[in-house]
Amino acid sequence: MNTKSESKDTILLDKLILIFGDKMNLARIKFFGLFVCALCKVQTVCFEKLAVGFDTEVKIASSLRRIQRFMAEYMLDAGLIARLVFALLPHEPPYRLAMDRTNWKFGSIDINILVLAVVYKGVAFPLLFTMMPKFGNSSTTERIELMQRYIDMFGAKNIDCLLADREFIGDPWLGFLNSHHIRYHIRIRENFWVVIPRNRHKVKASWLFNNLQLNHYMFFHGIVYINGQLCYLSASRVLSKQGTPELQIIVSFNKPEEANTLYKERWQIETAFKAMKSSGFNIENTHLTDLERMAKLVSIILVAFVWAYNIGISLDEINPIRIKKHGRRAQSIFKYGLTHLAKALHSNDLENFKHFCNFLSCT
Repeated sequence: MNTKSESKDTILLDKLILIFGDKMNLARIKFFGLFVCALCKVQTVCFEKLAVGFDTEVKIASSLRRIQRFMAEYMLDAGLIARLVFALLPHEPPYRLAMDRTNWKFGSIDINILVLAVVYKGVAFPLLFTMMPKFGNSSTTERIELMQRYIDMFGAKNIDCLLADREFIGDPWLGFLNSHHIRYHIRIRENFWVVIPRNRHKVKASWLFNNLQLNHYMFFHGIVYINGQLCYLSASRVLSKQGTPELQIIVSFNKPEEANTLYKERWQIETAFKAMKSSGFNIENTHLTDLERMAKLVSIILVAFVWAYNIGISLDEINPIRIKKHGRRAQSIFKYGLTHLAKALHSNDLENFKHFCNFLSCT
């Protein structure tokens, strides 16, 4: 008898039963635990490798069939997973949210995911997402539906502000955010037309910041209309990726003086995408093209991600990650936690594994 696997299985199963209760049957809860652990061990979404990573006595071929059946048949509740990730967030609301897309190609198929995440200390925790059956930008309807799902599940009062790039703009979209009194700091293109209410003058947004010097920041004193919506404008002149100066203009619901500082936190969602991809679970290795199946895989990755990150926070407090000469950590907190979790899963280190399972507690 493989007592190691049974002991680990029991430790994790007890924790997951407390989390999922009667929302999943026992067999599904056990499979979910096996899948998350295998994902953290092998750090790829390739089904064949995940099957090898299942800590069970059944044959690898049987584990592979279980994975395939789960993906093909089981209706995993994305809302249930979102509430779990929300409960595991390492800080209290109100939260700063970032909206962005991640995409890649599998052969000729485009995988395109619209994501809403909580940003926190250099990282972002994806909560909700929409699989988009197309290539290119999200639509206003898709953005509004994603934000409405957050509001319905967690409440608008739990939002500090929303951060987003130039893709996420438009009259109905800003109107939705304004009507719900959701603070936002969203970048717009330099050639956007704005209307000054006091004199009804129509000018390009860039004209308001013509004299701004490189690496300087200012906000326009007064409210303006953009696409028929009242908002505030601020800007900084920065170097583009090509090394040429450009204006970074931000539209805000209020407090434009904070926009420049807060907007910089938007990049944190890129660290989450990196963790899902090359520096973590290699989601681009999947051969899945069916959107429903892909959504299940993403949901499981989100649980593994927040689990590993919380472990990394705790370990960093006890034994801080080395800081390199350039001032950055030698590895991310997420990778730090994932490495130690994988080590505990590969070994007979039940004490550490039991401790790590406590980071799945929702209390």
